[in-house]
Amino acid sequence: MGQLEGKTIGILAEDLYEDLELWYPVHRLREEGAKIILIGTGLKENYVGKHGLPVKVDTDINKISSDELDALVIPGGYAPDRFRRYPKMIKLVQEVYKKGPVAAICHGPWLLISANLLEDRKATCFYAIKDDLVNAGATYLDQEVVRDGNIITSRTPDDLPAFCKEIIKTLSDI
Repeated sequence: MGQLEGKTIGILAEDLYEDLELWYPVHRLREEGAKIILIGTGLKENYVGKHGLPVKVDTDINKISSDELDALVIPGGYAPDRFRRYPKMIKLVQEVYKKGPVAAICHGPWLLISANLLEDRKATCFYAIKDDLVNAGATYLDQEVVRDGNIITSRTPDDLPAFCKEIIKTLSDI
């Protein structure tokens, strides 16, 4: 039995997601026994990553409630710029944050910024959006993974092992 048996984790999907940052957590967290729900923006059922990998979502933002989730993962790529255009995505992030971890990697913290969750927090991200984090009131740390309360952040696909370990550890402690 895995460390995440009985836990349900939502992973967001939209066109131009960073392929590894979606699929690596899907497989690693399933390996620990978590139920994964792939959540789209509602525009369609199938999305394509930056490198061409397709993903079919299980549901969309209009049909999911934070009550169904123990945690949320926000992959990077350019998808987070699209996620934050949907008030329901922002609301889901805020609601899950109140009860469990929200993990964002690469450009994923853009959605955390739009949800107003980074002020007075420590976080990391892809270096190109460091100024966005700082301007949102976060303390930027150039580390492979940073956890501050219910916020878990990482920089790039190279950080995925540490990112997933921190998600697993955090959910195991709840």
